[in-house]
Amino acid sequence: MKVFQLDDMIKGWFIGNFAPTVLSTNSFEVAVKKYKAGDYEPIHHHRKATEITVIIDGQVKMNGSIYIAGSIIVIDPFQETDFLALTDVTTTVIKYPSANNDKYLRDQNY
Repeated sequence: MKVFQLDDMIKGWFIGNFAPTVLSTNSFEVAVKKYKAGDYEPIHHHRKATEITVIIDGQVKMNGSIYIAGSIIVIDPFQETDFLALTDVTTTVIKYPSANNDKYLRDQNY
């Protein structure tokens, strides 16, 4: 048996093609992410990966829509999104495939 601590992982990511990790794989990535109310991730997209975000608790605003606990949001490659934690939030995120350096911020001149 191996035991790991989520706090030892980077930004909650614990499976994927990066270090540290519980399982190194190019097939997918998994994270449990915690945000404080007001935390924000700017508009971005992925070119290779599909991202699935499950809101475990709290409320978020993504692309102008509000999502609550139990919401599952699927973001396909090239679809843009931002992320604003309206309350303290916990999410589970799955990305497939695991694609390093696949986050592209919207050009400020867009």
